[in-house]
Amino acid sequence: MIYTVTLNPSIDYVVHIDRLVPGITNRTSSEEYYFGGKGINVSHVLAELGLETTALGFVAGFTGEAIERGTREAGIRTDFIHLKEGVSRINVKIKSDGETEINGQGPHIGPEEFDAFMQKTDALREGDTLILSGSIPKTVPDDVYERILARIDGRGVLVAVDATKRLLVNSLKYRPFLIKPNRQEISEIFGVPVEDEKTTLLYAQKLQEMGARNVLVSLGGDGAMLLDETGAVHKEGVIKGTVLNTVGSGDSMVAGFVAGCIRRGDYAYALRLGSACGNATAFLPGLATREKIDELMALFESKS
Repeated sequence: MIYTVTLNPSIDYVVHIDRLVPGITNRTSSEEYYFGGKGINVSHVLAELGLETTALGFVAGFTGEAIERGTREAGIRTDFIHLKEGVSRINVKIKSDGETEINGQGPHIGPEEFDAFMQKTDALREGDTLILSGSIPKTVPDDVYERILARIDGRGVLVAVDATKRLLVNSLKYRPFLIKPNRQEISEIFGVPVEDEKTTLLYAQKLQEMGARNVLVSLGGDGAMLLDETGAVHKEGVIKGTVLNTVGSGDSMVAGFVAGCIRRGDYAYALRLGSACGNATAFLPGLATREKIDELMALFESKS
């Protein structure tokens, strides 16, 4: 089983406005909503690829009920902790001349509810995969990822971590199977500019020395680089097209890479599938669909 963790899921309300004018009533030209959070995004793409996943995390109130219902309707199992107070957050994404985001804080998570969540991880066994994605709410301990990894340590669970700064660095002592920083996040970790391929590889190697088995670096418009656990370096570019959406592209890449590893155990193939999934999300208003993934995967395969 593949488990994803989204500690602070959301409803992402996307509004399109021809021209945003502060101080007056603005009316939308179109709008969409998505059930979001990085781990849930990963689960959605894994479901498109035909893999079974269970989404873990916290939900609250009427928005939490909608998130849980929408996630299940997408073919994803859920095992959320239901909070007694508050509501799951709504994030407003305004697309106009530029992009403006207003992200909610999310509900309060108490000690008993946090402990109940931690007990959910006791179900993980050898052969399972756990994907830890994104930032954490203010009301959970700031070492929550470390606590989870310490709790499952030694069980033979494959772990992928897609997080920033201390959350990522502090996970490395548990030798996660995969981490997925981008260049900016590597710069923030080491306090140096990381702008070219040589420097990217140098610091990917440092992250590997610190404990990561596989380091997948997203390079934005330049594609992606993988330093695998054998020391081999793999690179993929991007498929040219009209970018409609950047939200969830990184999550889609993680989903595709994990799926590729499970299917074939071939890192070059996994990187291609991850790249196809990330590109597919970029070319769609929402997350990648199986049809778009297959279309772009064929193009990546033809170039390899």
